Amino acid sequence: MLGQGGTALSKLEADVREFLARDDRRVDPKRLRVVIDALEGEFSGEVKNTQKAGDHLVDGAITAVSWISRSCGMSVSSAADRLCVGTELESLPKIAAALTSGEIGYQSASVLCHLREQLGDKRDLFNEDEMLGYARRFSVFHLRMLCRVARHAADPDGFFNEAEENHLRRRLHISLMSDGMHAIDGVLDPEVGSALRTALESLATCRGREDDRKHSQRMADAVGELVHHAMDQGTLPKRNGVRPHVTVTTTLEGLKNEFGAPPADLELSLPISTKTLERITCDSTISRVLLADSMVIDVGRATRVTSAPRRRALRVRDRGCRFPGCDRPVNWTNPHHVVAWTRGGPSDFANEVFLCYYHHRLVHEGGWHIIKVARQFRFLPPERMPVRRARGPGVRWAA
Repeated sequence: MLGQGGTALSKLEADVREFLARDDRRVDPKRLRVVIDALEGEFSGEVKNTQKAGDHLVDGAITAVSWISRSCGMSVSSAADRLCVGTELESLPKIAAALTSGEIGYQSASVLCHLREQLGDKRDLFNEDEMLGYARRFSVFHLRMLCRVARHAADPDGFFNEAEENHLRRRLHISLMSDGMHAIDGVLDPEVGSALRTALESLATCRGREDDRKHSQRMADAVGELVHHAMDQGTLPKRNGVRPHVTVTTTLEGLKNEFGAPPADLELSLPISTKTLERITCDSTISRVLLADSMVIDVGRATRVTSAPRRRALRVRDRGCRFPGCDRPVNWTNPHHVVAWTRGGPSDFANEVFLCYYHHRLVHEGGWHIIKVARQFRFLPPERMPVRRARGPGVRWAA
């Protein structure tokens, strides 16, 4: 390959350098893309010739793909793609000509070449004229979908086998980062991915004028809402005889949010703020553990903050999240103490109200305030917090 077309390649290099050094930086991006795509097709043909000549074996590479990847600074998948396109275009002169002339882009040509390669011994079913017509009419995305349909129609067994191979690629990793946030990375099969996206999108809609979250943030919150709902329902399989739950450990001073108290320890994560602790303890099971000289001397019985009878009464009264305009039904809500019980508020029917996951966090960490007026609840944003004087100037509280 190195000894062929040296003069033409040198001229192309000189022309490219001249183009990059131009004074007028604006060019037609469509025409520029046509040139780049045509060169991609030319490159694909050259790497195919390299494989035939065995140049990679001379350099000690086992496969042409690995040699192309290393010598051309490409990923293995990109190198394999070019090699496939170069091999298939040799038998698809009309598609190759359309790529060179700019009628179709490189990605469209790649989709068609991969389809023909996947058909294997059934590649005679590939109709070049028909598929080229589709490539001219449809976007890359829709062309890829169409090729999937064509692949299944021509080779259902091969389509199934490929799907099973792809299923083995499924994975999900949840990693704790240094700041306590969690990073999620994964690949899901088509069915699970579609189901998860459908479920999250239904929970990620904008929740009113006060909702200034980006779509990505709403999707992240939807994951939390979905997970908490699953655990709250108590239908998940038990582990070691215990229902799945999250353990938060704190001191009595931390529970009361006293000055100087340490943050609460969250299981499988880093410490959390007292405001988050206050939200979690609105509806939780509390276990008392007494220590003396770092030794456990007493373990109290686990007690639910909101009892089952009071929860049933709240379900009848509230019927769902009480935040104005919220559509979350009662099964997607949790009790919230209007005056936190950790700050002396009573754990009774009059001091509790159902809130969904998002609005519960909006009240605790977001600074919103709830005021009970007779049998109604008023929700005030942070900037409208009522201020009153008491005992002297400078002392303020929210009603």
